Amino acid sequence: MATTTKELTAGRPLTLILNFTLPLLLGNLLQQTYSLVDAVIVGRFLGINALASVGASTSVVFLILGFCNGCCGGFGIPVAQKFGARDYATMRRLVFVSLKLSAVMSVVIALVTSLLCGDILRIMRTPDSIFPGAYAYLLITFIGIPCTFFYNLLACIIRALGDSRTPFWFLLFSTVLNIILDLFCILVLKWGVAGAGVATVVSQGLSAWLCYRYMMSRFEILRAQPGERRFNRRLARQLLGIGVPMGLQFSITAIGSIMLQSANNALGTACVAAFTAAMRIKMFFMCPLESLGIAMATYSGQNYGAGRPERVWQGVRASSLLMVVYWVFTFAVLMTASRTIARLFVDASETEILNDTALFLHVSVSFFPVLGLLCILRYTIQGVGYTNLAMLSGVSEMIARILVSLLAVPAFGYIAVCFGDSTAWIFADLFLIPAFAFVYRRLLRMKRPDAAGLPAGDRRISPSPAPNASE
Repeated sequence: MATTTKELTAGRPLTLILNFTLPLLLGNLLQQTYSLVDAVIVGRFLGINALASVGASTSVVFLILGFCNGCCGGFGIPVAQKFGARDYATMRRLVFVSLKLSAVMSVVIALVTSLLCGDILRIMRTPDSIFPGAYAYLLITFIGIPCTFFYNLLACIIRALGDSRTPFWFLLFSTVLNIILDLFCILVLKWGVAGAGVATVVSQGLSAWLCYRYMMSRFEILRAQPGERRFNRRLARQLLGIGVPMGLQFSITAIGSIMLQSANNALGTACVAAFTAAMRIKMFFMCPLESLGIAMATYSGQNYGAGRPERVWQGVRASSLLMVVYWVFTFAVLMTASRTIARLFVDASETEILNDTALFLHVSVSFFPVLGLLCILRYTIQGVGYTNLAMLSGVSEMIARILVSLLAVPAFGYIAVCFGDSTAWIFADLFLIPAFAFVYRRLLRMKRPDAAGLPAGDRRISPSPAPNASE
């Protein structure tokens, strides 16, 4: 039986966004479980140095994989827009062109980053005591980039069609497999830190393959005619014009994170271990905010394609309400239980690491509303095609983190590292709030044809190509 798609262009925005976000949230939580499981098993069974080895390259991984994931999200936006406009033939062509682009891009990125792996870690001033483990983990992660790229692309395409549940089930399978392989590679095969990297790559690769098989066999709307599978340069340029700026936005943001982590690495192994544990926990609790943002990208893309710009603002208000409710819950949890959660990674006797981890989390969660607004506005702007503006918000984050790493960390030490992310979020929001106001005013000027006599669900326009921020 074929799987159905879902339009987000009619109905109460709060209900639609909440229902669409929940599977996304579960999927993102599972994806973060990859990192949590790796860190917990490595920290508990291999020790503090091994945990620091995994964490020493966190920002570099975010730099490269963030670019890949950003490109995948960008490739999904024209698909969502054409789905909202019910131009299914063009939508299918976009899907197959994106698959071909992803094959080339992921292999090239994997080759280049694998060759530069050692140089990257040296530039980041990785301590000699953890360098071999950090190199092994980072190299395996880079070799597995095609697996990560394809899973995220396929998940974005499926979500663009209004189905946020299917990617969750494949990710659930992949997470369980990752846990089993982690334990097998580390405890049975004795592969150390490298075993954690192998487990993650194999799990994501299998998840991507299953996702593709399922998508092509169960989604009737994606069953293409032979001509629709051909490579189309015009559509490729359109996809790259949206995907690359989104990828660069993540990478630009990560450059600031690399600077911040590099400054933290210079503070010693204990600070690296605390930073690693805190980042894993923070990323886990950030999942709902990121999920709301991803939901808004699909929601705004479909409504832009359907010619209903007023629903974009309604969606922003609804998702902001959900964000505040979640923050109240998270604030209570992390302010009271940070040290307890941190003990998943290190022994209770490591009081310095536990204290530093708790401090980082207390500062971060206090600024989660700023981060939540950032996710909602950035993804909304991306969803309606203004990816260059979203990229510029990443520049704001990068500048903030660089200033903190160059000026504040040398003067104030680890406490400055704790405020690095929150400072970046504030800088980004100072750009995104007026940027969204500008974008929304332009959307409201979209011309509508006379839709008299048409059912509410059929009052749509054929949108013009997605604009760029430079217009």
